[in-house]
Amino acid sequence: MKFTSSLIKGKLIKRYKRFFVDIKVNNSIITAHCPNTGSMMGLLDQGNKVWVTKNDDPKRKLKFTLEMIEANKKIIGVNTHRANRIVQHGLENKLIKEFRTIKKIQPEFKYTNDTRFDFLCDKNIIEVKNVTLFRSEDLAEFPDAVTSRGSKHLIKLTNSIKNNYNPYVLFLTQIQGISNFKIAKDIDKIYYQNYKIAKKAGVKFIAYRCVLNSKEIKIEKKINIIDE
Repeated sequence: MKFTSSLIKGKLIKRYKRFFVDIKVNNSIITAHCPNTGSMMGLLDQGNKVWVTKNDDPKRKLKFTLEMIEANKKIIGVNTHRANRIVQHGLENKLIKEFRTIKKIQPEFKYTNDTRFDFLCDKNIIEVKNVTLFRSEDLAEFPDAVTSRGSKHLIKLTNSIKNNYNPYVLFLTQIQGISNFKIAKDIDKIYYQNYKIAKKAGVKFIAYRCVLNSKEIKIEKKINIIDE
C-alpha cells in the first residue's frame, strides 16, 4: 500500500481525548487525527518521531492524520484504517502464502446481521487485527487493551466452521523488524481464553509483519506465534 502523498515528519507532544494528537513540525504545533482506538501502550512518549499525512478536503475538521510513530528504534504503523488496505494489497500480490491460490477476494464479508468479517476469500474468512504493541525487543503482542469486540469475533469465527468456512485471524504486525508474536493474556484474559478455544476448534491464527517507510507499508514476511 503506497501513500498517495508525502509524509510529514514531526515530534510527538501528546495524545488526548483519544482521537487527537499534538505534534511539533518545524517551529509549529499541529493537531492531527489519531485513527487508533487502542491504548497505544509504549508508543506515546513525548518527543517520539512521528509521520503524518495531510488532506486539504474542506469537509475535514483536522487536515492531518497520524500514520507512524518511532518508538525504541522501531517504526510502528498506527493508522488502523489502513490495515485492511495493506492486507488486500498482500492478497492481490500473493504476499500471504496461505492465500496464494485464492480466486476471489470479497472485502467486508457480512457473515450475520450483526457481524462482518474483513475478507472472504473463496471459503476462507479472514479477520484482520492490527498489532502495534511490543514490550520487549523482538516480541509483538495483541491486544493492547481489553477487546470485547475481538472476543465476539473469535466466537463467531469458531461457529463459522459448522457452516463449512475456513476461518483465519491475521495479526497484521505493523512493527518494523519484529520476529515473534503472542497474545497479551495479562491485558485481556478473556480474549486469551477465547483464542485457546478457537484454536482448538480449528480457527487458524497467522501473523505477518510489515515493512514500513515514508513511501509505503506492505506485508513483508510471516512471523512466529508463541503459545504459552
